[in-house]
Amino acid sequence: MPSAAIPLIFPPQPDRLVAMTEDSSNQAPPPLPPSQRAAQYQAPYPPFPGQYPPPYAAPFAIPPRPRRSAWFYISIIAVSIAIFGLMLWAVGRSISKSLNGDVSITGSGSDQIGVIDVSGVILDADKLDTQLRKFGDNDSIKAIILHINSPGGGAAASQEIYNEVLRIRKEKHKKIVASIESVGASGAYYIASACDGIYANNASVVGSIGVIMEWTNYGELYRWAKLKSVVIHAGELKDAGDPTHDVTPQEQAYFQSLVDNMYGQFIHDVATGRHIPEEKIKPLATGQVWTGQQSLPLGLIDHVGGFRSALMDTAKSVGISGEPTIVRPTSQKKGLLAMLTSDGEDLFPNPSQLLNHSPGFYFMWK
Repeated sequence: MPSAAIPLIFPPQPDRLVAMTEDSSNQAPPPLPPSQRAAQYQAPYPPFPGQYPPPYAAPFAIPPRPRRSAWFYISIIAVSIAIFGLMLWAVGRSISKSLNGDVSITGSGSDQIGVIDVSGVILDADKLDTQLRKFGDNDSIKAIILHINSPGGGAAASQEIYNEVLRIRKEKHKKIVASIESVGASGAYYIASACDGIYANNASVVGSIGVIMEWTNYGELYRWAKLKSVVIHAGELKDAGDPTHDVTPQEQAYFQSLVDNMYGQFIHDVATGRHIPEEKIKPLATGQVWTGQQSLPLGLIDHVGGFRSALMDTAKSVGISGEPTIVRPTSQKKGLLAMLTSDGEDLFPNPSQLLNHSPGFYFMWK
């Protein structure tokens, strides 16, 4: 089937346009100058009476912005002042806590159970001792529970807390119970042994009666870097444990005697706190740990149970019926302000401190 013919449209020739223009009886007016042409398309001004915007501009008009009242700006200023004041109050309270070391108590009621968390590596005895004294001096707190989740820590720090627990029990006649959550080992168990009783879950880690001493020896690093440590001392063992040289046999014996002495103190204090003969503790003092289920027949704990069991049993034993009121010391977490005001050591540790690791004695499970 033949395709339809497509008409061709050719642009008119200039001579034909001229002829058509000359012959046309209805000639178009000549074009206006640019200035008059722009004025022809301007909107009438002023707008139509009683109408704003003009009806022809409605689809493209931008509505006028409503004028805000003075109360809007007053409320904005008031809220800003309130937020700024709250920030100043929080900063001042944080600084006051860091300077005074005060431990405020939360909770209400006359019959309360104080709960102190013993968590992480124990290096600072003063904080826990302060909390213990605060609870010990408060007559509304009938008993204290040490909620323990720690592998231990410094030997001296653990001993200080142990002694403070015994002092409060003796002088304030206040019951103190230990509740081991996941880990209550070494120095943490040392503290727990001073309590009236120890609770632990079946899968809790308990024990690790032993002492460890350690430091970092970087003598090989010094020699590789062609550095030499210069030490002037009086006394053969004054520089014992210098991390730039190997331990001599004399130093080894010296440090072993210190560790053995602390080990004997550990066994003695656990036996005293648990009211168990030392001869029964010594076979268990191998540094190993046991589960809570294994610890009960060994005499290392008194009850298998979690924090809830320890809380309800303790409340009942001090004459509190029903649900006891729990009070805890306010947490003193270290914020950005405290880190910035501590010479930046918390944010950016001094590299020299990485090598300044002197010998330390620890009651700690590793």
